[in-house]
Amino acid sequence: MTGPCLAIVVDTEEEFDWTKPFSREATGTSAIPAQARAHELYDVFGVVPTYVTGYPVARDEASVRFLSELKASGRASIGAHLHPWVTPPHEEEVTRRNSYHCNLPHQLERAKIAALTDALTQAFGERPTIFKAGRYGFGPNTRRVLMDLGYRIDCSMVPNASFAADGGPSFYGRSEAPFWIDRERRLLEIPLTNGHFGPLAALGRHIQPLFDSRLAAQLRLPAMLLRSGLISRARLSPEGVPAGEQCALLRSLVARGRRVFTLTYHSPSLAPGNTPYVRDAGALADFLANIRTVLRYFRDDLGGRFTTLSQIHADQAAALPIETAACTN
Repeated sequence: MTGPCLAIVVDTEEEFDWTKPFSREATGTSAIPAQARAHELYDVFGVVPTYVTGYPVARDEASVRFLSELKASGRASIGAHLHPWVTPPHEEEVTRRNSYHCNLPHQLERAKIAALTDALTQAFGERPTIFKAGRYGFGPNTRRVLMDLGYRIDCSMVPNASFAADGGPSFYGRSEAPFWIDRERRLLEIPLTNGHFGPLAALGRHIQPLFDSRLAAQLRLPAMLLRSGLISRARLSPEGVPAGEQCALLRSLVARGRRVFTLTYHSPSLAPGNTPYVRDAGALADFLANIRTVLRYFRDDLGGRFTTLSQIHADQAAALPIETAACTN
């Protein structure tokens, strides 16, 4: 496969107030049927998203019914997405640090991933093989747990980014392209698309702390770099990232040889009022227009095609490298 391809991954999760502390009681899933709004686009473009799904969603009959109908019609696939504070067993204190499940004791992290896996298997009649860590909390023990439980694909890593200031993992130095995360080639990492664009984009991996440190944020360095036009960092996501920046990122990465991309967002964003990105009906229209613009640009201007995580695994697995640093993450 030589041309660029793009998969969509939706963090399919409960609604909660992003401005408040995490709570075990915030388990509403009323936004799940709102995903139909995006499928008005996806059906036109031939996009089949992967809904990486959390425990509260897997336990809600209406949500499971909606997602199962998409899956049965070939319009979606289902993976796993772990928010530890709403996934049993509930043995840990609910804190920001513990919201990254990589910070939990090994056996507790394993038990939570196993509980989520079992819930999804029961709900959808098929054991999930795709995993995404909630809050990107992939850590030292996650790799072994996923392989033991039969997962074949992970999509948790965010290259060119660090969450260390918040108690989470750092992904500095991780590949922007898919790679095998273990030497036995059992678990394939397909990272989130997050990278640099602009005339000095090649320097991005050498100045990453300028985009993540609290001091840099206080000094507004990322905004200054964006205004300078020399170098910027962006994710491929309609959440807080203008379509123009996403298209510039895609153009830059394709020019530098990247061929696999993932566009991501959170399911509650499709129902106004749940996330900071979509507060009302007008913002929702803009959100969907953002996705439409990026998909059209990728297809028509870059000659790209749309795929799924599973298809990437099937098409490219044999040729992908092993990243030894990730084996001991």
